[in-house]
Parts: sequence; structure tokens; C-alpha cells
Amino acid sequence: MSTRAFDTMINPQIEELLDRVDSKFSLVTLAARRARQINSYFNQLGDGLGHMVPPQVSSVSRKPLSIAFEEIAADKIIQTEPAEPLEVEDESAHDAAV
Repeated sequence: MSTRAFDTMINPQIEELLDRVDSKFSLVTLAARRARQINSYFNQLGDGLGHMVPPQVSSVSRKPLSIAFEEIAADKIIQTEPAEPLEVEDESAHDAAV
């Protein structure tokens, strides 16, 4: 048996990924959303050109979540703030005021 230590930690490391987002929740949300997009991209490959963005890094991994983490670590995918929701005027309140 070899005395070589096996790398059992994820690569890229969690600390490196957390430096690119504001919280663990944001990291999980961003990675899961991107992994779903990557999975959809691979699923639609046989259907011709689609609207999905292909993986942005070269990876030996075949798992969409691992690819998503690698993209985040490489600053190819960044966290953005959601757009402010539009204020919708309540028509019933408007009608009552008239």
C-alpha cells in the first residue's frame, strides 16, 4: 500500500469559492443554478443549436455541479444582484380613490 496521501477535498476549495460570493447560501444557489444550465446544455446537444451557454472552463469532470464550481473559481460565473421588482399599482385601491 502506498503512503501517498489522497486528495479527498473538493477542488476548488470551499474557501476559494466563498471569496467570490457573499455567503454560503449564495454559493449554493449560484452553483446549483449554473449546474442546471450546464445539464440543460448537455441534454439539448443532440437537438441542434440551443440557447444554453456551454461550460466556460475545460474540465475533466463530467458532473455539472463540479463544472459550475470550477467556473465560479475561475471568475467565469459571478454573483449579481437581482433586479428591483417593478412597483405594480393596486387597481382596486386606485378605483376606490376615484
